[in-house]
Amino acid sequence: MNTIPNMLLPYSLHHESKNAVWQLSTLFLEHIPFHHERLIFCCIGSDRCTGDTLGPLTGSFLKKSVSFPYEIVGSLEDPLHALNLDSTMQQLHNHTTKPFIIAIDACLGSEQNVGHISVQSGPIFPGKAVKKELPPIGDISVKGIVNIGGFMEMLVLQNTRLHISYAMAEKLSRALLLAAHRYSLKSVEDGNHNANNDNTWQQVSSFDFS
Repeated sequence: MNTIPNMLLPYSLHHESKNAVWQLSTLFLEHIPFHHERLIFCCIGSDRCTGDTLGPLTGSFLKKSVSFPYEIVGSLEDPLHALNLDSTMQQLHNHTTKPFIIAIDACLGSEQNVGHISVQSGPIFPGKAVKKELPPIGDISVKGIVNIGGFMEMLVLQNTRLHISYAMAEKLSRALLLAAHRYSLKSVEDGNHNANNDNTWQQVSSFDFS
């Protein structure tokens, strides 16, 4: 299975595409600075609305993996949403080291794009679909298009099937975890530590890349 070089942003693919996990992990390796001192994954959304659960589900999946070493803000247990987003961002930036933030959120889009995961440079503007004024967040944006936008967006989000949010969050979290493992493997190879290299490669080779 070959890597895909020079995957430029913005980039989008359907979560059911062939080798979607591998392709997304390659994209993340190219555009997320896994070496950064304060790499933070902000998973935005609410567990009270099925169409808005992509972020919290992704955060929960990542938090369950002991091998994902990066800070995660937002989960089903402790959501990052409209009521605490502003104060949370102030806390994250109130630090001597500026964070590099990957923002993950659900969004609405055209019918042909439902099911796509979109990655682009720059911030997410959370709440835009439901006309909420919230601060922009993220150095890189990861958005999952969960339903059709353009009319009665809040009602559409509330009546979105949980299955699509769950399926997309599962693929996205696996891709991020794989990207982190591949970064670790590359670091080990660069350091020429063969024992650790074998162990890390066994973890990577156990992934289902679809």
